[in-house]
Amino acid sequence: MPTRPTDPADGAHRPLAVSVVMPVRNEEHHLAESVGSVLAQDYAGEIEVVLAVAPSQDATEQVAEALARGDARVVVVGNPGGRTPDGLNLALARARHPVVARVDGHGALPADYLSTAVEVLQRTGAANVGGVALPEGRTPMQRAIATAMGSPLGMGGARFRVGGAEGEAETVFPGVFRREWIDRVGGFDPRYDRAQDWELNLRIRQAGGVVWFTPALRVTYRPRAGLRELARQFYSTGQWRRRLAREHQGALGPRFLAPPLTVLAVTLGAVGATAYRPLAVLPLGYAAAVALGGWWIARREPVAVRVRVPAALATMHLSWGTGFLVGLRGRSGAPAPSWPAPRPR
Repeated sequence: MPTRPTDPADGAHRPLAVSVVMPVRNEEHHLAESVGSVLAQDYAGEIEVVLAVAPSQDATEQVAEALARGDARVVVVGNPGGRTPDGLNLALARARHPVVARVDGHGALPADYLSTAVEVLQRTGAANVGGVALPEGRTPMQRAIATAMGSPLGMGGARFRVGGAEGEAETVFPGVFRREWIDRVGGFDPRYDRAQDWELNLRIRQAGGVVWFTPALRVTYRPRAGLRELARQFYSTGQWRRRLAREHQGALGPRFLAPPLTVLAVTLGAVGATAYRPLAVLPLGYAAAVALGGWWIARREPVAVRVRVPAALATMHLSWGTGFLVGLRGRSGAPAPSWPAPRPR
C-alpha cells in the first residue's frame, strides 16, 4: 500500500483533495460502475466526481442525475455541444481541488488508484501521471478487440497500452494532473475532438512539466463491441493524429507511420496486381501476417475469440491508416484554448 500523500502547505498534513472529471455520453450501461469505482477508492483525502453529461441516445443523463442524488460527492454539469474537450473544460471549471484525475465513463478504477497516483505525483514532482489501459471485453468480439488493443501488434509500443518501465513519457492514460499545470497551459484545446490528451501533454512538456508513466496504475475499460464501431473510432483517431502531426512538430513518431504505409501498400498491391500479378504479395502477405499474428497473441483465448482477432487487427490498422491519409477535410483552426468559465474559488 503506498503511503498517504499530503499537502506540504497544510499544517495538519491532510491528503490532497482530488477532483475526478468525467465527460460522458451514451454510457448508460457503464457509468454507474465507473462512478462507483471512484467513490469506493481507499484514498484518505476528499474526492469529488464531476460528470460533464452530453446529450445521449440512452439513459445516461438519468443515470448521472440518480448518482448525484445518491451521493453528494457527485456533481453533474451539462455539455450541450457534446464534444469531449468541451465537456472536460466544463468539468474542470466546476472542479474545486488541486489534483484532477480524468476518468472515462466506461472505465473502472482499482481501489488504490488515486492513492497510488497522488503518491507518484508527490514522489516524482510530475505534472501528470498515468498508467496502463487494460481493455476488457465480455462478448467474443469485444474480447477479440480487447486482445488486439492490448498488444504491440495492434497498438504499437506505447507503454500506456502494453506496459513498460516507469519513467517520463510523451503521454499517459488517462491522467492524474496537478491542477496548477492544467491552468498554466490553458486546459484542453477545444479544437481537438480526439487526441486532446496527447496534445495537452505535449503543451505541458513544452512548458517544462514532466509527464510520468508508472505501471502501478491500471485502468480497466470496455472497448468497442463491434467492428463497425471500432472502424469509426480508429478512422477518426487517424484523422486527428494527422492534424496533430501538421500542427505540432514531434507529434509523429515512426510507429504512427506504419498504418498509413500499410494502407498504401495493400491498396497498391490489390490494384497493381491486376496488371502485374506479383504485386498481390503485398495484400496477401499482410493478410497472412495479421492472421498468424492475431492467432498468436490470442493463443490463450477461447477459439471463438481467436478467430475474431485478425479481423479486429485489420480493422484497427486500415481504419486508422485511412483516416490519417484522408485527414480532416474542411476543418479550420479555432481560437486558442480557453476556459469556458472562471475556476470557482
